[in-house]
Amino acid sequence: MAAVETPARAPLAPRPLYEQVAERLREQIFARQLEPGSWIDELGLAAEFGISRTPLREALKVLAAEGLVTMKPRRGAFVAEMSREDVAQVYHLLALLESDAAARVATEAGPEARTELRALHDRLEKRLRQREAFFAANEAFHMALLRIAGNRWAMQLVGDLRKVMKLNRHHSLFRQGRITESLAEHRALMDAIESRDAERARALMREHFEHGLAAAR
Repeated sequence: MAAVETPARAPLAPRPLYEQVAERLREQIFARQLEPGSWIDELGLAAEFGISRTPLREALKVLAAEGLVTMKPRRGAFVAEMSREDVAQVYHLLALLESDAAARVATEAGPEARTELRALHDRLEKRLRQREAFFAANEAFHMALLRIAGNRWAMQLVGDLRKVMKLNRHHSLFRQGRITESLAEHRALMDAIESRDAERARALMREHFEHGLAAAR
C-alpha cells in the first residue's frame, strides 16, 4: 500500500514585534524602571530597543487597553497611576470573582486539582522570606484556583485586573507584616477547600482581599 502523505504544515509565525515590545515595557513598569505617572519617552525607547516608533506605539496601545498606560492627547503616553478609588474598585472585583471561584473549587475540584493547589500553597510557605518569589507563587496560586473553577471569562478578567494591581503592589504586601498575614489567610483558605466547605472558602477569600485592601491603603 502506498504511504499516505501528511499535508505540509505552515511553520508557526513568530510573535509580532509589538507584542515583544509590550512584554518588555510591561516588565519595566512592574519593576518600577518606569514609575507610575512618568512620561514614556517614545523616541528614547525606540532607540534603546533598536526599533521604529510604529511597533512601539502599537505596544503602547496594548498596555493602554490593559490599564497600564494612559494616552494623553498632544502629551504622549504615561505610566498609569492608581488612585485610592481605583485600588478599592480593583480589590472589590477581585474579591467577587475569586471568592466565587474558591467556593466552586471547594465543592467541585477533584483530587488532582486539590493536589495541585496544595503544592502551590506549599511553595508559598517556602517563599515567605523571598519577597519577589512570594509574589510569583501567590499569583500562581490565585490563577490556578480560577483555572480549576473553570470560568475562562473570570480568569481573563482577573488576569487583567492583576496586571493593574501590580502598579500598587508596593503598597500592599510590602507593608510590614502583611506577607505573614497573607500566608496565614492562605492556610485557612486551603483548609476550607480541603474540607469542602464552600461558604467558608468564599468568606475567607473575601476577607483575604479586604485585608489586602486595608494594607494597600
